[in-house]
Amino acid sequence: MAELENPNEMPELIAFLSSLLKRVAESNDLNKQLLHQKISVFHGLTRPTISIHSYLERIFKYANCSPSCFIVAYVYLDRFTQRQPSLPINSFNVHRLLITSVMVAAKFMDDLYYNNAYYAKVGGITTIEMNFLEVDFLFGLGFHLNVTPGTFQAYCDHLQREMLLMQPLNFTDSSLSLGKSLKAHLCFNEDESSNQKQQQLAV
Repeated sequence: MAELENPNEMPELIAFLSSLLKRVAESNDLNKQLLHQKISVFHGLTRPTISIHSYLERIFKYANCSPSCFIVAYVYLDRFTQRQPSLPINSFNVHRLLITSVMVAAKFMDDLYYNNAYYAKVGGITTIEMNFLEVDFLFGLGFHLNVTPGTFQAYCDHLQREMLLMQPLNFTDSSLSLGKSLKAHLCFNEDESSNQKQQQLAV
């Protein structure tokens, strides 16, 4: 359906997604309303020492889920932040949100997937914590897990455009600018009956 589903494109996709999430997390860390943000099971007491890029690479290496799971996980993260505005992605919760979103995407998308205990080991957390994260994530999404082909393609197209724009730059360079994606992720109106994908930005 899209070039991003090609396993050969995964290193570039992982580099871009990790750079995007890093910028979003850092931006929200500096948000003046940080003290008014809700604390959830996704928040760690300290920032993890592993970088977002290394963490995503670890998930990709050991989870063995299909490449499309990472696109769907991105869709889930976007939906989660839209539905839970008091829980923006930041440096204290991004890693747990990532492992949970990929696990939920794998369970929904793939015929074969690992259990929660395995994903907990990959994510560096306990199985009990992984179970709690999954339940909270599902309720945070309102159990809205289905991703239509049109929505999937729209997210792929957006990611491909952004990746092409950023191609000349080093994705791991902390000084890079992601333009409109700096403080936001892409949100779509998923009403298939309208036959229109209205793009909006949600901080």
